[in-house]
Amino acid sequence: MRDALFNELMQSAGEALEHARGKRDLRTTVLPQPPKPMQSREIKRLRERVHASQAVFASSLNVSTKLVQAWESDRRAPEGSSLRLLRLAEDYPSIIFAGIRNRENNETSARRSKRSPRRSTSAHQRNKAAKHHSVSRRAG
Repeated sequence: MRDALFNELMQSAGEALEHARGKRDLRTTVLPQPPKPMQSREIKRLRERVHASQAVFASSLNVSTKLVQAWESDRRAPEGSSLRLLRLAEDYPSIIFAGIRNRENNETSARRSKRSPRRSTSAHQRNKAAKHHSVSRRAG
């Protein structure tokens, strides 16, 4: 075991020496630059550009609505993966916010149905006619 380890170390030292002498190219990885900071007005402009409420925008980014509100009111600034995702969303909104109109329409419908259930026109007409009929019977 020690001989194998020693041979591996010697091989690595030889490769390092070759690189130092310019005889060997090592594989290097160039990392992307970190995204530039995003101002509150840029975030709001992006959200308005995709026609999203703060709640839908937050859901699309997998963050809380409170966080989006804090970004837009300049109480906090996006950082890390959220900042990277926002910058990607600027360039590729159709990928990040795919189906956003459908979700927003569904949310609006759900809110309406919670407030007061809508009656169908025929049911509404039947109720109106029944009330009118009972009133006219009392009067006559």
